[in-house]
Amino acid sequence: MSANPLAPGWLVHPDDANALDARVWPRGARRDADGALTLAGVRAAELAREFGTPLYVLDEDDALGRAAEIRDAFAAAFPDGSRVYYAGKAFLSIEVARWMADAGLGIDVASGGELAVALAAGVDPARLGLHGNNKSSSEIDRAVGVGVGAIVLDSVVEVERVAEAARRHGVVQDVRLRINSGVHASTHEYLATAREDQKFGIPIADAAEVVAGIRDRPELRFLGLHSHIGSQIFESAGFGEAARRLLELHAALLTGGDVPELNLGGGFGIAYTGADEVVPIATIAAELARVVTGECARLGIPVPRIAIEPGRVVIGPSTVTLYEVGTIKDVLVTADNGGSAVRRYVSVDGGMSDNVRPALYAADYTVRIANRRSDADPALVRVAGKHCESGDIVVRADYLPGDVRPGDLLAVPATGAYCWSLASNYNYLGRPAVVAVKDGAARAIVRRETEDDLLSRDLAPRSDRRSRA
Repeated sequence: MSANPLAPGWLVHPDDANALDARVWPRGARRDADGALTLAGVRAAELAREFGTPLYVLDEDDALGRAAEIRDAFAAAFPDGSRVYYAGKAFLSIEVARWMADAGLGIDVASGGELAVALAAGVDPARLGLHGNNKSSSEIDRAVGVGVGAIVLDSVVEVERVAEAARRHGVVQDVRLRINSGVHASTHEYLATAREDQKFGIPIADAAEVVAGIRDRPELRFLGLHSHIGSQIFESAGFGEAARRLLELHAALLTGGDVPELNLGGGFGIAYTGADEVVPIATIAAELARVVTGECARLGIPVPRIAIEPGRVVIGPSTVTLYEVGTIKDVLVTADNGGSAVRRYVSVDGGMSDNVRPALYAADYTVRIANRRSDADPALVRVAGKHCESGDIVVRADYLPGDVRPGDLLAVPATGAYCWSLASNYNYLGRPAVVAVKDGAARAIVRRETEDDLLSRDLAPRSDRRSRA
């Protein structure tokens, strides 16, 4: 059967709409002898029966393995020293924070709430970094008070705010300065964070004056510069160019004192579909090492300790979201070639409340039937959510077996990053549970929200009609 003319150019018509592309799915994903999807040895259908849907399923060994691979790749590439911080904004829970700490990673937090989760997990505060372009005075005070290892200063105003907090607590606080390098990362406009017209960081031209102000305050110790050029980046050139620009500044700052570290941030891309060409982390680490060592040799300066902050690349590929199919609707649509074709809308029991990335970034995902295998011819589908929004799309385009039907279980891979963390209660849907799977066993690490949870903050007296309904 030929490809549907409504399919985007990157989407290949599959020979087998049941196949699991290893580039996209967790390493523990398989189809068993009956054709059902298993995750770390647990049947997806069993997970759905026990925990309900929608459901985030996190492969523990996959996440830990990716964390260790990144740690080891940068340790090998930078023998003079490296630090890896897990970017908690991608997904953070008490259990995941403990996994990252056990893997030898620090944790980057971007709010008082994320800090609270890391502390509740028992992570040593010295292994935490605090980010944010508008950290509140109370967030800064708490971070300094508990002994957070480093605070990233994002504006001139924060220099004095952090210094004041350090004076109150009688400590010297380590700080980094976030620099807007001007490097234009190849990514979605909302994911590029180093362009000139941007809320993050200090322009390179202003950095020397700000660093001088930091060094004038005895309550602060300047660790070095910080850069983050964006997210979901598939090439290493942008990271290398940012490193070159920051090292020029780094070298100039050495004339005024120590600069032990250079933090190059994160943003490494992952595969959401088979069309995504991902650069291996080891390749990125080696390329960055080549640039950094070469530039340091040219500038005649020592190689600083290199820090990075991966999040998506650790947790994104490790997670699958499960949904149940509710309704199916075939829509006749005019194609670009002037003809017409059918797009099959498959609606599920979740949507933009558990994955807003397609609506926010036009992100593409992959989908497969999870409860069975089918030999039916592939049909182009659009997986839609249940919310009252036409933009409520989970998977914009993929092929499923043409006999997909109500009651089927669908699995969408690569949903570990920015799906749960951006989840909402739109239309008063409770946020899904998060379940960890390992060695054929499953356990909930974040429970599903209930109607009582949704009503718990509403202070108006309740009617008894709800109980009689």
